[in-house]
This record gives sequence, structure tokens and C-alpha cells, in this order.
Amino acid sequence: MRILFVGDASNLHNCLARQLRQMGHDAVVASNGSRWMDTSRDIDLSRRPGRLGAVRYVLDVLRALPRMRGYDIVHLSSHIFLDLKPQKVRRVFDYLRRQNGKVVLSALGTDCVYYNACHDGHTYRYSDYLVGDQPSPYYRSGEYLAQQQDNWRLPAMQSYSDYLVSHIDGAVACLWEYYAAYRPVLGDRVVYAGIPIDTDSLSLRPLEQAPEKVRFFIGIQRDRTVVKGTDRLLDALRRVHDRYPDQCEMEVVENLPYAEYTSRMRASHVLLDQLYSYTPATNALIAMAQGLVAVSGAEPEYYDLIGENENHPIVNVTPYDDADIDRQLEYIIQHKDRLPQWSRESREFVLKHNAAPLVAQRHLDFWASPLVP
Repeated sequence: MRILFVGDASNLHNCLARQLRQMGHDAVVASNGSRWMDTSRDIDLSRRPGRLGAVRYVLDVLRALPRMRGYDIVHLSSHIFLDLKPQKVRRVFDYLRRQNGKVVLSALGTDCVYYNACHDGHTYRYSDYLVGDQPSPYYRSGEYLAQQQDNWRLPAMQSYSDYLVSHIDGAVACLWEYYAAYRPVLGDRVVYAGIPIDTDSLSLRPLEQAPEKVRFFIGIQRDRTVVKGTDRLLDALRRVHDRYPDQCEMEVVENLPYAEYTSRMRASHVLLDQLYSYTPATNALIAMAQGLVAVSGAEPEYYDLIGENENHPIVNVTPYDDADIDRQLEYIIQHKDRLPQWSRESREFVLKHNAAPLVAQRHLDFWASPLVP
């Protein structure tokens, strides 16, 4: 098959493309490299700041369009898969539909469907925007305003998103959260495939015995710290470190390129990832593949979706209680003798559920299924 991935997030499309090539398919990625992550792409669609950058970006997109036709499958990273206003993105969307076979959405980030599900009062117990029935710290923060999240409410954005959803051939969700949001909208035309992890390039770092000190690692995305909850996780880690200075260490990094980030975490034992998630995402999974214990989201809804009843290696944290987050981290320190076992179980979990060949095959099966017109 010939597959075109337009846009990327946290290396997901690039990882899928590499795996599909190994399986004999022709896969091309057109993206901005997930911005500062600088992930690999075949067609560079990076936008530089300023008016001149905007003009150059439009020209780059126009020059790229002839290379973005004749594919069996086009996989879009989001509703706004280009750094353009919705009306301009719609023109490119229509072009891709005319010039290619099936057009499928990767449900892997915030869009109108997910935003509406977060606010409907019944899809989630908590989300980026609400914790129970109360506004989340992100909703009350300057990040929310700076990232123009209210734009998802605009009639023009909702109209465009409705148009896109009604004209795609299906959607593939990488997290339970996005599957839950899209299921009422698309029915059987949405499937869960998970996040692909290149486990061959991320070998297990064996831990034969309990370490003298537990090394915690946390990565900060400068413009997403509140929405991911890393601000509160970092505060909790600092409190626990103050209580156990002789039993733990902490490394904090910020906005590292993907390759350096992956390498830097390898020397640690525990990764702190996300607070408001139900599902472990890319950071947690690449850490687990290397044998780190992930502190992230792993709610019952997620384990039920993937059918995992035995191996639950993720330390699940919820946003309701800071004291409980502290207790979870303290538990790891107090039971550090179990880290070798937790390390092996983390690696086994990723191999079973998120190894790139498995996730790629799920995509291939969905593309070929009668559910996708």
C-alpha cells in the first residue's frame, strides 16, 4: 500500500511510517516534526514565525501538494493538520480527498470532538478541562487562554470540524480518551490501535537489584505543563524528595528533542508523565520499553479496552488529591526492592500492547476492513 501521513504528534506517525516500510509498504510523512521535538519527516512542513514565515509556509504547502496525491490511504494527525486557519485547511483536505483513496483521521489530540466530550458531563470522570464538575487548573490558567482553547467553541471551527468528520472514512484512536470521544460520533468506523513504540531501538536496561537511590525523571513541555499536570507532579516530587533526600534523586529536563529526551531518561528508574490521563501516552511507553516504571494514567476503562487483566505496571495517579500523589511516590521509594520486577513487567506490557509491528498491523486491518468505505 501507499500511505501518506499528514502531520505528526510525539513521533507517532513517523514511527508508524518506519514500521510500515519494514513491512513492505510505501509510507511518507509530511509534517513539522512535532515542532521542537524535530522528529523525522519526508516532506518538511515547518512554519517559521512572522509574516514572512507565514508566506513561505503557504508556498511550501502549495509546492508539497503534487507530492501528496496518488496514495491508497491518507492519515491526518488532527482536524487542523496544517498550521493554517480552518477554511484554508479545508481546501487542502478536499484536495487530498480528490487526489487519493481513503482519508482517515488519527484521533491523537485535542479537536472539537474531544473538546465537546470533555464538557458533556458524562464521557469522562475528569479531563484536561474539568475535574469532576469543577474547572481544572488548566482551564483556570493562562495556558488555556494562550493556546486559544476557546477557539474550539467557535461556530466556524465547529462547522469545519463537522464537515471533516462527516467526510473522513474512519478514525484510529491512540488513547482510550479519544476512542471514547469518537465512538458516539463514528460508531464502528473508529477503532483503538494504541501508540506504536519501536521496541527494537529501546532495549531493556536490566535492573538486577534494588538501587541505593530511586532516580525519578520528569520532562517538562514548556507550553503544556499545566494541561499535562507536570506542574503538580513536579511539586509532589519535590515534596517527596525533601522528605527522603537520602533515598531518591530527581532529574528535570525541559523541551528536549525527542532523541535526546529518550536517551536522557534511560539512566533513571521512574518516569513522571501525565496527571489527567486515563491511558499511558508516548513518554510513558518509551520509558516502560526501557524498563522504567511510569507514573501516569492507567484507569480501569483503559485496561478493559485492551483486555489486560493481569499485568498492571503503571502507577496510576488521579488529579483529585495531591496527598495521594505524594503517597504513590513514597510507596515506590519504600518498596524499591520491587523495582526490578516492576521494570520487567513494564517492558513486557509495551511488547504485548504497543510494539510497532502490532500497532501497524491494527492500522492495516482497519484500512482493509469493510467498516472503512
